[in-house]
Amino acid sequence: MSPAASAPPSSDPMDLSAGPELPPGAGTDDATPAGRLREGALSTLLGYQLAQAAVTTTEVFETRVGEVHDLRPVEYTLLMLVGGNTQVSPTRLARALAVTLPNIKMWLDRMETRGLVRRERSERDRRIQHVTLTEAGAALAAQASALLHEGEREVLDGFSPGERLLLVELLHRVARARERRR
Repeated sequence: MSPAASAPPSSDPMDLSAGPELPPGAGTDDATPAGRLREGALSTLLGYQLAQAAVTTTEVFETRVGEVHDLRPVEYTLLMLVGGNTQVSPTRLARALAVTLPNIKMWLDRMETRGLVRRERSERDRRIQHVTLTEAGAALAAQASALLHEGEREVLDGFSPGERLLLVELLHRVARARERRR
């Protein structure tokens, strides 16, 4: 083995030439999950770690819910938000998800066609629509939630219940940072 191949990685977090691919089972905490490459400075970036975690949670969603029920993550989110909030409008949904109103309306159109939601005019102000779940939408939301909780429990199997709660709470605080920056 050449001296360069056996040299320890640089302690400089900005050194992106950290060396060759790590062997399977190398077990370092500073390696990409799938490619076994040293992360270097990426290991301390929240956005990068969130993206890596999202790969795992997206896989759980796709295999447990998406493929089985022809449901996209945004549609599941809309089902849950609509089910958890009475008299919610498309405008409030767009604001909650930081997307445009035309995008929300497109998703709601698709979901309404599938019989998952319905839109009704407000009795007090006919200009406003309220979105509600249909019986089928409520059933799908409940079933999808159960499948996702089960899948996430498996992914987080090595975490204690306290660690799981802490992780969710910290991620919730990160998401709330958007409000503080406005």
